[in-house]
Amino acid sequence: MANGFDPRATASPHTADTFGRESVAHDAGLRSYMLSVYNYMASGVLLTGIVALLFARSGMAADIFINGGLVKWVVILAPLGLVMWLSFGINRLSTGAAQALFWVYAAAVGISLSMIFLVYSPTSIAKTFFATS
Repeated sequence: MANGFDPRATASPHTADTFGRESVAHDAGLRSYMLSVYNYMASGVLLTGIVALLFARSGMAADIFINGGLVKWVVILAPLGLVMWLSFGINRLSTGAAQALFWVYAAAVGISLSMIFLVYSPTSIAKTFFATS
């Protein structure tokens, strides 16, 4: 069975002098792109953590999650709604709108996860965060 990803299986016009130059340029571009994606996602995780910490420290998390009623469920389910909005509309959204929704999603997850600060100590949260990231 042929494997299109195996360089030995395809005939190539490359000589010993030129072999691999195109793949090196492609690899550098891919590395640059993936590095920007990872930086973007790490920034989103950082925003989520900061929002969760600030929201819990402000006392609003305790008010919402202990006495919230309907507001509590809106806060908990908002990230799910944003994910669905992004998933169903990704082909119709502009790049700027998709990026803005990503930042709103990261903040909404932070607000939703801020109740963790009401249950666990900051030390245990930090250890868990760094162990998983």
